[in-house]
Amino acid sequence: MCDTTLCDTTLCDCIFFHIFAADIIRFLLLMKKPFVFGVAVEDENFVGRSKEISMLVNNFKYGANTILLAPRRMGKTSLVKRVAKDVQSERIKVVHLDIFSCRNEYDFLNMFASAILKQTSSHLEEWMQNARDFLSRIVPKVNISPDPTQDYSISLGISPKTHQPEEILNLPELIAQRKGLHIIVCIDEFQQVGEFPDSLYVQKRMRSVWQHQGNVSYCLYGSRKNMMTTLFQQRSKPFYKFGVTMELGTIPAEDWTPYLCRQFSSEGRTLPVSLAARICDMVELHSSYVQQLAFNVLICTPPGGHATEDALTQAYENLLDENTSLFQEKTESLTSYQLNFMRAIISGVHEDFGKADVREEYNLGSHSNIVRIKTALIEKELIETRSDGLFIADPVMKHWLRSRLRLV
Repeated sequence: MCDTTLCDTTLCDCIFFHIFAADIIRFLLLMKKPFVFGVAVEDENFVGRSKEISMLVNNFKYGANTILLAPRRMGKTSLVKRVAKDVQSERIKVVHLDIFSCRNEYDFLNMFASAILKQTSSHLEEWMQNARDFLSRIVPKVNISPDPTQDYSISLGISPKTHQPEEILNLPELIAQRKGLHIIVCIDEFQQVGEFPDSLYVQKRMRSVWQHQGNVSYCLYGSRKNMMTTLFQQRSKPFYKFGVTMELGTIPAEDWTPYLCRQFSSEGRTLPVSLAARICDMVELHSSYVQQLAFNVLICTPPGGHATEDALTQAYENLLDENTSLFQEKTESLTSYQLNFMRAIISGVHEDFGKADVREEYNLGSHSNIVRIKTALIEKELIETRSDGLFIADPVMKHWLRSRLRLV
């Protein structure tokens, strides 16, 4: 890792080459993938969401704060990046940051300021000037990874000794006013804020600054839906009613099937429409799993061949194998009562867990025990609440519990 103070044009040239090389490598890697899962998707791999795109475009253009709620790997990041491409212009700048690695308020403030400065500047010299203009008392440094697939990063050294949090939180508004911009700040894994020391005070400070900004709007989202819901939908929380809430549902099969068939065709194989629909059904339209299962079917189908039911069966078994270590990690610490509760759900019980016959059949214990079980499993995001009751959150994990753990 090269750690260099931002001071000369040679460094600027080095960074430009590094970014260019990284973009070329990423492009070459992505263009070879007929199906993409586990990372944000774009271009031809982005499917559906026309209604959500339209709504988010309007929110971005007219400055409405947006809260995106959805389970893991349902395409929140992909949607935000897709819309950002549509609205980005000379007047509108979209800033992205992922705060999963932040463990406290000043971790966040350093990442926040770095992203704002870097992504509202068109070149490194402008970035350096903005740092000098808007943030005094810092000596910024650039870190260049030896791996060309990794972008460079900026270190600002912001600390309680150098800056008050309010100064940093108001940075995008100052830049937007000075440059005549509207800035949209998109923060992924925002639920991490709820884990910070003195979290409630940190949230109050964020809300108190951000709610008065007229040239900046925010799009906040994260992978832990339960924690995000707590942050934004509980009246006692500072971010209650901070913005428009969008809940992402599944993408319909009629949007998936033409895409799946087209991607098979591009690889010299044929996927019958009926089998494409079966792929969607087997993973309950879960976006990442649709792509992953389709990829597994593709590699189980010989070049020039037609995908078959046998290929789909083998592909699904491969999907279970690929996720076994993750599912084992999630379930190995569960109590017998918690496993019994999940067994009840898999067996078709979604409501009325406190009924005597249900408690007896599945050995769930007392009413108070059921409340504790439910709370714990929701916090672990193993089950989720829907309009018609409680369900296993992960559709592939549900099948794994049934077939591999023998819960039913």
